Amino acid sequence: MFAKLHQAFWKALTPDLLPDTSVATSLLNNATLAGLGGAVNVKSEQKVALTRVRVVLRDGSKLDTTALHRAGVPGVMVLADNVVHVLVGLTP
Repeated sequence: MFAKLHQAFWKALTPDLLPDTSVATSLLNNATLAGLGGAVNVKSEQKVALTRVRVVLRDGSKLDTTALHRAGVPGVMVLADNVVHVLVGLTP
């Protein structure tokens, strides 16, 4: 019990330093994952805002922004080091 409380406390203080073991499923749907190069191309994903998911890709050349827009993703921000911010949860 104490170990879980301890990990939850440190996870709240330092979310980037402790791996998130509680989330076994992706935050993104299958069409969005396909636009990112497939689930195997996603190294990590982290919700950074109510409408944004930060994704680190293994291979940035597999990113297909056209497929993401067709999948209904309203916006994609490509950053350095294969990091992509994907807007999610917005309705027209």
